[in-house]
Amino acid sequence: MKRRTFLASAGATLAAPALANAQAPVTVRWWYHFDNPQHTPAELVAAFERANPGIRIQAESIPWGGGNDYYTRLYASIVANNAPDCAMVKLANMSRLLEMRALEPLDPMIGAWAGASDIADSLWNLHKAPDGRRYYIPVQYVVLYLYYRVDLFQQANVAPPKTFDEFLAAARAVTRGDVHGFGMRGGGGGHDHWGTFVLGGGASFERGGMVTPQALAANRWFVALGRQHGVFPPSAPNDGFRQIVDNFKAGRTAMTIHHIGSANEMVQALGDRVSAVPVPRAPDGKGWTSFGDESNAVLASSRNKQAAFRWISFLSEGNNNIEFNKFTGQLTVTRSGMANWTLHPKRFVDATAESVPIANSLPNVTQTADFTRTVWPTNMQRALLGQIEPDDMMRAIERHFHG
Repeated sequence: MKRRTFLASAGATLAAPALANAQAPVTVRWWYHFDNPQHTPAELVAAFERANPGIRIQAESIPWGGGNDYYTRLYASIVANNAPDCAMVKLANMSRLLEMRALEPLDPMIGAWAGASDIADSLWNLHKAPDGRRYYIPVQYVVLYLYYRVDLFQQANVAPPKTFDEFLAAARAVTRGDVHGFGMRGGGGGHDHWGTFVLGGGASFERGGMVTPQALAANRWFVALGRQHGVFPPSAPNDGFRQIVDNFKAGRTAMTIHHIGSANEMVQALGDRVSAVPVPRAPDGKGWTSFGDESNAVLASSRNKQAAFRWISFLSEGNNNIEFNKFTGQLTVTRSGMANWTLHPKRFVDATAESVPIANSLPNVTQTADFTRTVWPTNMQRALLGQIEPDDMMRAIERHFHG
């Protein structure tokens, strides 16, 4: 492996005389997850420890499991008073963590951190809590877009869809034999697929927003893609990330929705036979796609908060953040890093940038964690299998958020 050069500042603007004078190194436990379990942050850890000899990083890889495994273990560790000092976290889980009083506010330390100015204000604003404070440091991000198989589209003589109607027409045109038009993710994380067509089609998380005539019609249309038109593969109700990617690479599906984190794997398998465009929009021109975030946070129970902050801020600085995102396959959060970004083919970077105007995150409320983890997957699977009607699914989501 080539020797890499890392930034060595590691939050050097933070005064830490106690750390410098400590006789024994402080140990910081950090929980993380990568899609590829073979990837390791060991080189980053070593670089940080060389620059901060008073701190040792105990990096613990936690299985993601669509988010369910990771957060079940994180919540359990907090309840058991055995939480790590810091951990990778998502916006959708912020409210639950705040309700558990598990997060340390970071504004004073961010204010003293020179690297903060290299992260765009728009990203900082997206990561603010409802109380206006900052508990997260962004470490990577993506915006979801539509992957499509160029070869299958050419064979069917169709163009990448820009609207819902064009999407249905294209999906039906390429569905033949063992090939299905759209690799729908019905398991954990699939709410992003649903959101494109149902939130983009007029549903909302505001009170009553899931049961308006427009919202109900949008969900019926989406469920009909599978139950009526048959453009989803039979495995769709249970498919997760690995299944939608593998089906797409194998030519069993012609479209799917994911982000730039899959781009290099797709290109390695398919070359120029894969490309991407923004997700299709509703007839009124409105659209919705998911802003996919990942951040780091310091847990309130940590006895080494300053040391933990120095580590997570290190991961979000300049070249360190570029190296980190070589493992995640996502985009750097730094302005300096994006200026010379070469880790993904340009067509996927462009699809990301063109999708930003319709990108949104799920509501930052307590109910969102269980919505993504259990409420949406359970009801979506039942609707696709014909066990409940699409309207019942929407009523269940409305009850979950508003009683």
